[in-house]
Amino acid sequence: MMERDFLAGEMLIVDKPLKWTSFDVVNKIRLMFRNHLGIKKIKVGHAGTLDPLATGIVVVCTGKKTKTLESLMNHDKEYVATFRFGQTTPSYDLETEPEGNYPTEHITREMLEKVIADNFTGTIEQVPPMFSAIRVDGKRAYELARKGKTDNVELKSRQISIMNFEIEKFEMPDVTARIRCSKGTYIRSIARDLGEAAGSGAHLVALRRTASGDATEKDCMTMEEIEKMIVAQAAENNINGGI
Repeated sequence: MMERDFLAGEMLIVDKPLKWTSFDVVNKIRLMFRNHLGIKKIKVGHAGTLDPLATGIVVVCTGKKTKTLESLMNHDKEYVATFRFGQTTPSYDLETEPEGNYPTEHITREMLEKVIADNFTGTIEQVPPMFSAIRVDGKRAYELARKGKTDNVELKSRQISIMNFEIEKFEMPDVTARIRCSKGTYIRSIARDLGEAAGSGAHLVALRRTASGDATEKDCMTMEEIEKMIVAQAAENNINGGI
């Protein structure tokens, strides 16, 4: 096993578990260093938040490698997303209960592909979801949304780029697509906007980040695999925390 120098700086490509926050991942890895390697003070950070209800790639840097986080955040991302047509939710995903019913009988694969080509390719304007970490008057937007205090809150649109948007599975009311996009893209907002553009409503029911820059799923390690690696390194170095 190649020994890693986490204080000098390492990059870990983590497969984030469902319902974990990106901070949960960072905090757990920091605890692994403390418990198994005896490292009590170390910088650990991630290069781009992934929603709790999403799985997949979270790039984590340690030690001096954290200086590269800002540049890593600018990398393009790829996602596999499943949209459910016919209903919307306030959070645009499964965090909140569905509301409203919309027609879906008119939606065909060919029609949806044309909607995507006409509205969701290249540089577009996107309004972030209210259930997001964007700050509004010093508070996170999702904090206001969960308290129902959004009547006078308006999030500004921002430019994003979509390089690829390809339908992989069409089984109405669910449609699964692979999307390559720029940083700052909210797939939940794409769900909302795609539903509207198709003359219906839609929300996100599954999301997986499959690439971040050059990092792909084949580079991923589960949290269990990362802990095993750290424990093995501790054992090799005869550190008590490794046993």
